[in-house]
Amino acid sequence: MRTSRWAVLAYVAIIIFGCLAAVPSVLTPAMREQFASVLPFKPVTLGLDLRGGSHLVLEVDGAGLQKARLNSLLDDTRRVLRGERVSASSARISGNSVTVSVTDAADREKVLPKLQELAAPVGTVGFGGSAAELEVTTNGDVIALAMTEAGLSDRMTKAVEQSLEIIRNRVDQVGVAEPLIQRIGSDRILVQLPGLQDPTRLRELLGSTAQMSFHMLDQTADVTQPAPRGVDILPGANDGNKYPVESRIAISGERLEDAKVGFDQRTNQPVVDFAFDSLGARQFADITRENVGRPFAIVLDGKVLTAPVINEPILGGRGQISGNFTVEEATVLSALLRSGALPAPLTIIEERSVGPNLGSDSIRMGLYTGLAGFGLVVTLMVVLYGAWGMIANVGLVLHTIMTIGVLGLIGSTLTLPGIAGIILGIGMAVDANILINARIREETEAGAGAMKALDVGFNKAYATILDSNVTTLAGTVLLFWLGSGPVRGFAVTMMLGIVISMFTSVTVVRLLMREVVVRRKMKKLEIPSLFGRVPHLPTFSFMKRRFQAIGFSAFLSISSVILFFTPGLNYGIDFIGGIQVEAVSKEKIDLPTLRHSLEELNLGEVALQDFGGGQSVLIRVQRQPGGEQEQTAALSRIKDAVATAIPGAALERTEVVGPTVSGELARSGFLAVGLAMVAILLYIWFRFEWHFAVGAIAVLLLDITKTVGFFALTGIDFNLTAIAALLTMIGYSVNDKVVVYDRMRENLRKYKSMPFSDLIDMSINQVIARCIFTSMATALSLVPMAIWGGEAVQSFAWPMIFGVIVATTSSIYIGGPILLFLSRWWKDREASRSGAQQPGAPAA
Repeated sequence: MRTSRWAVLAYVAIIIFGCLAAVPSVLTPAMREQFASVLPFKPVTLGLDLRGGSHLVLEVDGAGLQKARLNSLLDDTRRVLRGERVSASSARISGNSVTVSVTDAADREKVLPKLQELAAPVGTVGFGGSAAELEVTTNGDVIALAMTEAGLSDRMTKAVEQSLEIIRNRVDQVGVAEPLIQRIGSDRILVQLPGLQDPTRLRELLGSTAQMSFHMLDQTADVTQPAPRGVDILPGANDGNKYPVESRIAISGERLEDAKVGFDQRTNQPVVDFAFDSLGARQFADITRENVGRPFAIVLDGKVLTAPVINEPILGGRGQISGNFTVEEATVLSALLRSGALPAPLTIIEERSVGPNLGSDSIRMGLYTGLAGFGLVVTLMVVLYGAWGMIANVGLVLHTIMTIGVLGLIGSTLTLPGIAGIILGIGMAVDANILINARIREETEAGAGAMKALDVGFNKAYATILDSNVTTLAGTVLLFWLGSGPVRGFAVTMMLGIVISMFTSVTVVRLLMREVVVRRKMKKLEIPSLFGRVPHLPTFSFMKRRFQAIGFSAFLSISSVILFFTPGLNYGIDFIGGIQVEAVSKEKIDLPTLRHSLEELNLGEVALQDFGGGQSVLIRVQRQPGGEQEQTAALSRIKDAVATAIPGAALERTEVVGPTVSGELARSGFLAVGLAMVAILLYIWFRFEWHFAVGAIAVLLLDITKTVGFFALTGIDFNLTAIAALLTMIGYSVNDKVVVYDRMRENLRKYKSMPFSDLIDMSINQVIARCIFTSMATALSLVPMAIWGGEAVQSFAWPMIFGVIVATTSSIYIGGPILLFLSRWWKDREASRSGAQQPGAPAA
């Protein structure tokens, strides 16, 4: 089939566009600025694991938000009662509602409409209707104002939106370049700040609600005794003292108009100078005029920053906050005050940071291992297919360039697992060319001319390539949907690789091969290897050894299940929560001293892993009871202990995962594996028959159990990266099975009277070379990552190499016997039902 000139021009335009989009990613910043008018494309954004920085996930405190709204609602209710001159025996918060007891029926009738006015409409439901924030009901003397689900959801949405804006303002105040601040889910906010190695300042900046208020101190109260009515005993923010603060707010922090860092003229210590708006200035003047000689407390988030004595009226609306601040602390405080208070507390549920040195090492490592993997795959293609392998390699080069270009176009972030995804995508893209070349060889051996062999080979291979890519894509899409962070980056590059390979490895390579055939006026299309003709592999009778094969496979799977329970998997902090810190020193690290310092913290189980010639250590501490805030506090103590035990040590990486996130990540990971298997089952059932689908899932379960056993035996971290490896292995394994099944389906149409066991043997022997060659290409692309890729990708690369070997052997030795068993079982079942074998069923 001849390709039209317009189609060729369209392909060339796509290739040029993809290559141009990739150019900015390989230019220096200065060169990008120089060619900005010619190349208006953005470079690929590097993830924090490649350039260093801090990553935080914050969760809006829904309970705190609801409590604040109920307190406000209680005040509004009391205001309504006072305004209507209605006497209530009680008005209080009960659960998620405010209840008011009004014994007089006439008063109830009078006040009820006013209370119902407090229920503002929120959002829209149905056909343009609206839902109420509150549901007002009566039960005898009691009027209840309960918050509705719509009301809580609307308040959460507004709180997150307001928090996003405030966080952006706070980050802008401290001057961090290229911050990423975005909403994730209904109640969470992701903050990524490149280049900020130590997230301590960021934690202070974002974790504080910045609820500031000004109060008078009660000089008659004793802080060692229970607080009298109308007084709160609050701790000092810096001095450890306690202060008897009047509960009534003298001036709200909302009246602040500006705050900036200054220096005390007498001590030259950093202070925060603030200024009120016009209303606040008048209130400040009145309060200081009426309370000369009394101490005045400035309170931030329930802690007293300072409590100076009012020496004289302050009429200018300006003041000063002092408290032995460092310049950095004063900068953070002034940024908090300028950007305003958060509508609800934010809890840090996940924290990760990567030092710039580790980031640059990751870039170097990713580049070197990527080039090495690519070089091994390219070399294999030349060895297998000679000059025709070079044409396939042109497709691989275009595949890589266009993947990088599309990553830049869609604004995706490239992470170290993302690089692994690109390299693995290259290894799997080779599968299309191996399938195509194998088909062309078959057609040539059958006597077809060059052009016919080319066209028929591509057409026959296309259906198999499509089925293989769809099954792999199913697992990758689920990984993106249910994954997070760098794992999503891996999923994005894999999805792009699969889609782009359909263009580069099929369309472009076909066009190039056709051009060679036409220009050389070839009569016969032979595809020899680099060293001459390809020897035919001997024919094997796999079905005769089916019982030994299934028995050995079952033995390995049962052993793997035992290993799963004893010794079990080495779960990473993604799944069990906890703290992980990587410390690097110029001198050899004294591990016993470090262990002693950490054990004195009483944080539970502490594990130390020495690597990097004794100058690097990975510290793991179990999840802390008490929730996310305890985790964050424990990290600060660990950092102090490391600084004491290893003077001058650099913390190259820190990770804190709280119980909320770890539980969700575990559920999402295992759900992704389950859903991937269901999706694959349905697709194979649709494309083939039910026993093909059931057979594929049965073999897949055996492959998965063996891979899980590999994790248990080697002690490799079982984390989100491991789930990515499992899902990719599932896709690869099914890819392999689909190739075998597709050949069986084709042979069933050709040889309707052939015994099914013989047909299975023939089909496997026809595709065994493809299975081995594809496995070699995929494994070779992963080997450099497994050896030199570092911890971040080794927990992916080694299991994937193992999984590729297992998947290939199961496709050859296990898939056929299970399919034969299912076919015979179904035939016997149908025969027992009807008394005779159904016409058209394959004979065994």
